[in-house]
Amino acid sequence: MAFMTDNPRARAILVGALVVGALAAVGASWYYAGRESTDNAQIDGHITPIAARVGGTVATVTIHENQLVEAGAVLITIDPRDYEVALARAQADLADATAAFDAARSGVPITTTATSGQLTTAKAAVERSQTGIEIAGKDLESSRARRTSAQARVREARANQARTAKDLERLKPLVAKDEVSQQQYDLAATAAESAAANTEAALAALADAEQGALAAEGRRSQALQQTQQVQADLRTAQTAPAQVTVTKARASSAEARVAMAKAALRQAEFNLQYTQVKAPVRGYVSKKAVEPGQVIQPGQPLCAVVALDDVWVMANFKETQLNGVRPGQRAVIHVDMYGEDFPATLDSLSAATGARFSLLPPENATGNFVKVVQRIPVKIVLDHPPSADRPLRPGMSVTATVLTR
Repeated sequence: MAFMTDNPRARAILVGALVVGALAAVGASWYYAGRESTDNAQIDGHITPIAARVGGTVATVTIHENQLVEAGAVLITIDPRDYEVALARAQADLADATAAFDAARSGVPITTTATSGQLTTAKAAVERSQTGIEIAGKDLESSRARRTSAQARVREARANQARTAKDLERLKPLVAKDEVSQQQYDLAATAAESAAANTEAALAALADAEQGALAAEGRRSQALQQTQQVQADLRTAQTAPAQVTVTKARASSAEARVAMAKAALRQAEFNLQYTQVKAPVRGYVSKKAVEPGQVIQPGQPLCAVVALDDVWVMANFKETQLNGVRPGQRAVIHVDMYGEDFPATLDSLSAATGARFSLLPPENATGNFVKVVQRIPVKIVLDHPPSADRPLRPGMSVTATVLTR
């Protein structure tokens, strides 16, 4: 050591080495002070589970494991015959409901017109019957007056007949004694016969008047009965608004059944379409769990489609590393599989720690508290999509480095 200190050249080399070491330490400190890195990171992406929307027997399976499929490609076909029958039945139900609705709708104006005409006719019939009652009443009054007059003439004729008969009886002994002339007696006999004839005529007129009164009473009774009938018809015709309302309600109900039949037909069409299970996105088939002839149920998982075109990195940084980390900062992703670095940009930080999203999150209020540095998921997106010959698959391990300066 003394030799080195005594030797100017050695001393210069030592000083130079110390200076270089100090500069390297300062540079390394500055370099790593502006970088936050973690190997608790992996590639993440969209994994779309494929499930059956209808049940049935699998007819064909057109995919195999790890196959690339395009969006809209048919993956699995379910036997469609049951759903074709259901579609035909739904179409027939719609046709029947449509016919019923057309009939009910056409009945509304018919019912409106018919009930309106019935109401007008019934009102006119009531007016005519009222007029008929009035005429029959006047006719009855007139017949009763004629009967009363005929009864009076009968009494008068009977009184005259009795008087002339008595006069004739008184003249019979007198004419026999020649105390009165034969002419007087003949006049009395003629008067008696005339009075008897008048009585018979009055009785005949009375009988005719009574028959007329009875006929008038019958006509009045018939008019009253007709009035009751037409009034009943009028009350029935007055229900026309209610009948129209009922007819309209039936038409509305038929229209609702048409809407229900259309919805059922639409659902039957959907179910028939669902017999073809299609890929919603472009990607690779994984976890295939279906074979031809297999009976599947609605919602049963069949496979998954992994899209490799849109992937990102989910890095779990310690909370002590994120003081200077902000969205928009530059990042570098080192992929262990390829040993290469990929440029990236920090997209966002999770709103909660990863422990909070676990199945059994820790509860520090129970008393079993041990302070543990938490990790917060950070989403990092690649600046350029991965190439087809070097794809990045979800779950691959990477090292994420965020450049905070």
